[in-house]
Amino acid sequence: MRTDERSGMNTMKRKAALRIAMVTLTMAALASPLAWYVSRENAEEEVVAFAQEEVRRVLQREQALRLDGPEARTHAELAARQLAGGLFDIAEIYGPEGRKLAEAVTPQGEQTEARLPKHGAPGYQKAFYERLVLDGGVQVLRVFVPLREAAQGGPVTGYFEGVRVLPQWQTDQIFSDALIVGLMVCLASLVCGAAMYPVVVHLASENEHKAREVLESHIAMMEALGRAIAKRDSDTGAHNYRVAWVSARLGEALGLQGAAMQSLILGSFLHDAGKIGIPDAILLKPGRLDDEEMRTMRTHVRQGEEIVTGAGWLDGARDVVACHHEKWDGSGYPRALVGEAIPLAARIFAVADVFDALSSRRPYKEPLPPGEVLRILHEGRGSHFDPAVLDVFLQMAAGLRQQLDGQDEEAARALMEAMVLRHFEGLTA
Repeated sequence: MRTDERSGMNTMKRKAALRIAMVTLTMAALASPLAWYVSRENAEEEVVAFAQEEVRRVLQREQALRLDGPEARTHAELAARQLAGGLFDIAEIYGPEGRKLAEAVTPQGEQTEARLPKHGAPGYQKAFYERLVLDGGVQVLRVFVPLREAAQGGPVTGYFEGVRVLPQWQTDQIFSDALIVGLMVCLASLVCGAAMYPVVVHLASENEHKAREVLESHIAMMEALGRAIAKRDSDTGAHNYRVAWVSARLGEALGLQGAAMQSLILGSFLHDAGKIGIPDAILLKPGRLDDEEMRTMRTHVRQGEEIVTGAGWLDGARDVVACHHEKWDGSGYPRALVGEAIPLAARIFAVADVFDALSSRRPYKEPLPPGEVLRILHEGRGSHFDPAVLDVFLQMAAGLRQQLDGQDEEAARALMEAMVLRHFEGLTA
């Protein structure tokens, strides 16, 4: 495995581990308190449900479910005394109109009663409870039960209200049980995350491997088309590598990234794709082209645009391929676009293309001195070139020239491929 692949794999594993850890910890942080809360609520509801059942059993036995007869108070008082001191510290029984008929209180209930919030005459239709924390941390369950003669439905014949001061052992037990449930949920989340890690890493590794294969096939396709173009134009192909790399460096300086940068690199490398359709007699003519031949030569822009348009991954090259002969002042072709109507990628490429043409050795010329190159570029400011783009490039030109001087085609290819990998990493289609 190559060093860059190993480095990419390690980076992928670190990212996967970090993301799984973040998701796992987030799940644990959210689920554990929720599980603790639900467990505590369930424990309290079990206590209340048992109390409500006991209330109904006692009241039924003491004939206190119907509280509108002459012996209603007697039955209510007897039932209240039985309920207080068992499950409840305060037991209150009300008649159907909400008038209190009986109350029984334990010593602990007497200490607690004055600290409870007051309420009006009862009139509720369903049983419910309140959990209160009083001064000093005393925890209280307050149970409200409408009484009915029939177990299922029927009119309300009275009301029972009971207060249970939770003993410390029961409070501790509820808290402990809820805490255990919360910790188990937390542990389950962590175990789940740990179990997921190798699976995610394996799947991500396969996905990254396939993505890299797709990317490499795209690069190979791009290079094959570029070499075909270069061979038709009697070039080695080094120009395509250099101009794509220079364009990308300028694009980076201008803040391009993502799809915009990918389009710039593709278009710069394939800018002359349409020359494949130009006859050899014109494309390879050693002398100056006449007007008719020049019109034919200029059709390479339209033909290039047709080649890359709708060609999947290569479609991004269209802006540069279609507009690389446009000029800032509108004197270019084929559309005579003016200023910012020219796509930015094409404006960037125009500077890089002329810079490389002037700075490179060709069979018919030697490279111009750096000062002469900069002078010619500056002369095109505002006519051929976008002034803002050119100003940024002029600050970079000396360093780019130094890096490219003496580079053969393989070296230029390596520069371009490194740039492609940097900006096309993760491409899958």
